[in-house]
Amino acid sequence: MKKYISERLATKALLTIQSLSVVLHLLILSGVVPYEIAWGGRIKNQEEMIRFESVSILLNLLMLAIVAIRAGLLPVRLNYSFTRGALWIMFGLFVLNTVGNILSDNQFEQLVFTPVTMILAVFSLRLAISIPTKATA
Repeated sequence: MKKYISERLATKALLTIQSLSVVLHLLILSGVVPYEIAWGGRIKNQEEMIRFESVSILLNLLMLAIVAIRAGLLPVRLNYSFTRGALWIMFGLFVLNTVGNILSDNQFEQLVFTPVTMILAVFSLRLAISIPTKATA
């Protein structure tokens, strides 16, 4: 995998896609985008939507921070094992999210978000298996 996907590509793609994901969830939270396109079409009311979208935004921001720290973009020093473990957890979450998107009641979610979460899983895996450079150690 390292041969085909550079660490730089994986980092930039994760930062970009997750930033766009935060924007999407903010648009859902604000009502600009209907909440039926998220969470497998299983959200029943406004209260559930607020709860689920708030958690989603917080998780995405946390994952963005982990990737940014790993890339040396945030001046926070964390143990390499911690960031590596967090990237493995992200990989697992994206794999589970991909399965959830495949099983979604919403065809848009199946067709659009399944490949996106699959890509996020691959890029998270790529960073998780990377050996740190001096900038990322």
